[in-house]
Amino acid sequence: MNDSIQPVGGGGIHPVHAFLLAASVPLFLGGLFSDLAYSSSYEIQWTNFASWLIAGALVFAGLALAWAFIDLLRADRAWRGRPLVYFFLLLAAWILGFVNALVHAKDAWAKMPEALILSLIVSLLILGAAWLGFATLRRGDAR
Repeated sequence: MNDSIQPVGGGGIHPVHAFLLAASVPLFLGGLFSDLAYSSSYEIQWTNFASWLIAGALVFAGLALAWAFIDLLRADRAWRGRPLVYFFLLLAAWILGFVNALVHAKDAWAKMPEALILSLIVSLLILGAAWLGFATLRRGDAR
């Protein structure tokens, strides 16, 4: 029984790239949960939390996006399918996350429900990107 993690196809993602990607997921999700908390309580501090969480997520996602772009340039032409989809999912998450950060700069009453909807979409995109990014690693071969 082989329990080591082995790369599939493209060789997997670098551990630092994995850290950057994994760090952005809970920050975007925290922004979504903060928006949900604000929509149910109307406590202004929740929007401040969401703004800071989204800003932190954009930093990590931006670095992961840069790393994904470099990996895309270095990828073998025959194996560009998954890295290309991963890159565009991460790019869409970052762009919509940036728009979400701009929406969160509005007044607390003016940003809802737009901020909540954008946070939900960005969270789904970053979860999809993380799933696709980490799907290149699997536990040993099934025999």
